[in-house]
Amino acid sequence: MLMMISYRHVMLVALFVFAFTFLFPAINLWLLRTLGSISSLQLESRHERKQPFVIITIMYVLVAYLFYVKLPFSANFNKLMTIVAVLVITATVLTFFIKVSVHSLAMGGWIGILFPLIRFAPELLWPTAAITVIAGLVISARLYLNAHTMKEVVIGAAAGVAVGYGGMVVLF
Repeated sequence: MLMMISYRHVMLVALFVFAFTFLFPAINLWLLRTLGSISSLQLESRHERKQPFVIITIMYVLVAYLFYVKLPFSANFNKLMTIVAVLVITATVLTFFIKVSVHSLAMGGWIGILFPLIRFAPELLWPTAAITVIAGLVISARLYLNAHTMKEVVIGAAAGVAVGYGGMVVLF
């Protein structure tokens, strides 16, 4: 098992990751919307994205730190969480300059993480190809919905691939 997480820890890890990377950020967005700091949960303007992204970045960095320091049961999983935290940091930094597509960045990150693994696990070729097609669909949907411009999705995807691939090369 690549992540080296024992079966008895899988549910605990999944719940922890879900809470800190989805549930708490979702509650954060809802609170910011309720308090009037953001006008919608869509975070349509670059200006509205800054505060939520900084808060979410702090959460992701905290999760990666906690796994390294308090829950060091899987070195590979900890490295993966570090790459994810760097992806979130990248999205936040880019948000101060452009309304980058985080969907594109995340899909690019996923591809960047998987691509170097094909060398060691050739059976990942087809899943990586499938994820690449899904990434294309996600990016196309962002463009179709007029949520982003071509420049925003290209920058997001390129940044995601660069961080994901670079993180794998450096950490593994």
